[in-house]
Amino acid sequence: MLAALERAELLHLPSGTALFGEGSPCRQFPLVLAGAIRVAKCSDGRELQLYRVAPGESCVLTTGCLVGDRDYPATGVVERDARLLVLPKPVFDDLMSTHAPFRQYVFALFAERLADMMALVEAVAFHKLDRRVASALLGRGRVVSLTHQQLADELGSVREIVTRVLRNFADQGMIRSSRGAIEVLDAVGLRRVAEGG
Repeated sequence: MLAALERAELLHLPSGTALFGEGSPCRQFPLVLAGAIRVAKCSDGRELQLYRVAPGESCVLTTGCLVGDRDYPATGVVERDARLLVLPKPVFDDLMSTHAPFRQYVFALFAERLADMMALVEAVAFHKLDRRVASALLGRGRVVSLTHQQLADELGSVREIVTRVLRNFADQGMIRSSRGAIEVLDAVGLRRVAEGG
């Protein structure tokens, strides 16, 4: 393991840096030490956020691409200034075949992220947008620092429809929306909407 780490590279990337793009080859395995990476699928000018990679995590798409020898099917962009430990593909392959704890770590993250993605598919396919917006606002504190566009991107929707849902929530006294922020006024009401009540 120590020999593998000697071949790793430490990267510092500012917010907004494209880490990988759809169709680009996958040649390395990044571990996020600090910051965050946003992974999304884009189509017809719309974007669906698949997940975020936080410190201590790795990207499940990267793992899948490395194991399956495939190109990236989505994009990854540094969302908050990031520090990454990057393993070249040969080092990743060697660790996967010879180091059981590393292999267990990688597959545990893979399983966890797969469960998250299945929940996202279920939400997009079966839950109404008002439920998804309410769920997205809960658990982020009283003031959620997101624009309507960022929230729409996260939910795989369009800004105009998300704005309409937020306006409805505001009319019911559950939120107050301002430029770049949404203040939660009635978390109980939002939770009722999120649960389909």
